[in-house]
Amino acid sequence: MFTGLVREIATVEDFSGQILKIRAKYRPSLGDSIAVNGACLTVTSLFDGGFSLLLSPETLSNIAHENLHGNVHIEPAMKASDRLDGHFVQGHIDGIGEVEGLEYEGSSLHMQIKIPSHLMALMIPKGSIAIDGISLTINDVHDESIRLTLIPHTLKETLFGSYKLKRRVNIESDMLVRALHHMLNHKNKKALTWEEVEHWMHLY
Repeated sequence: MFTGLVREIATVEDFSGQILKIRAKYRPSLGDSIAVNGACLTVTSLFDGGFSLLLSPETLSNIAHENLHGNVHIEPAMKASDRLDGHFVQGHIDGIGEVEGLEYEGSSLHMQIKIPSHLMALMIPKGSIAIDGISLTINDVHDESIRLTLIPHTLKETLFGSYKLKRRVNIESDMLVRALHHMLNHKNKKALTWEEVEHWMHLY
């Protein structure tokens, strides 16, 4: 489990086959979970100044793996004692979006992201989303896209300020919205009542 708050901007030393080598100040232990651009990966080896992670074929087929070069967002799995400042993020990428609009308004950046059609039902105005592992608030929901507004602090602490049009990004929808959508639409289950939905919302 993660919070969607970047721990560090790390550097990819090498990415070949299924092994990703990262140079970072953070020092994990073998077997630790680390989110890299939002994808939960497992530390398989350590070296001086960094660590290696294994990407399964399933992971490679579901993330924007072409961005695993240069700098990347990393976040270690949260501890039970950690403060939750973002939102609950699993590190399971739901789909790949594409940056289709970038417009500055003062010091803030409006970013329009095209969303895969199967995820649009999970996009809630003022709801949460993780883009490349970063917890963000959805400002507007359109037919095939969403608009995010990135404040100066977010632009300073993440890589978003360097993103260009057509860049593909990893998307993880809000875990609660995803769970409720599944339960409300599962054909083999009795439909939830609004009282049950309200109960789930209060647990979040």
